[in-house]
Amino acid sequence: MSRAFRLLLLLAVAAVASTAGAQRPFNPDAALEDSIEILVLPREVAAIDSVGGSRISENLQLGENVLYFDSRGRIGLAFTDRRILAVATESGFWQSTPLRRTETPPSGAVLGGRVAVLSTAKRVLGFVGTSSALVESTLGPHEFVRDSVAGQNVAVVVTDRRALGISAQSGGFFEAPLRVGEEIQSVVALANHVTLQTSQRLLIFRGPGGSWDEEFPQQH
Repeated sequence: MSRAFRLLLLLAVAAVASTAGAQRPFNPDAALEDSIEILVLPREVAAIDSVGGSRISENLQLGENVLYFDSRGRIGLAFTDRRILAVATESGFWQSTPLRRTETPPSGAVLGGRVAVLSTAKRVLGFVGTSSALVESTLGPHEFVRDSVAGQNVAVVVTDRRALGISAQSGGFFEAPLRVGEEIQSVVALANHVTLQTSQRLLIFRGPGGSWDEEFPQQH
């Protein structure tokens, strides 16, 4: 085997290895199978990642109790009596945020394939699996959550004052204020958009740009 041939062979092997280790491209239209399983063990919470082929563990604190856990698509969540935990495939670690003083843990969450939303009496939280980011928005005095929905790549939380959208393609919450006297009639989530129909208008949250569009009914 010549030296030049051996060099070409080594370069080819390195290229294949680099491609195999690269992060998979994001395709918002690709259907997702459930790819992560959450297990609650005596001293830890573990995520079995069938995409990355790893076991992602988070040690529980002394006396800490797991109250809720769930998974869908590429993401998983767990709540304890002390904090909120979130994990995504190929992330390698759990994200965590502690409960605030006097804050009661959420009773549940709404999960899409790549995003999730949940709420307490003090704040709304979202998890973006594509960036493994936990984001939040504090609720105002006497503000309360009315509805929450999630599709594969988008989710929306509706309070009595605003609608908060989150997208797998754009970080953070995107807000659409509600008007005085505006009544919520329906909230529907599909893979890449959410429609919010009110007594005054139609709001559409679009995942690719993380934007809210507004339409008004025609006056006859």
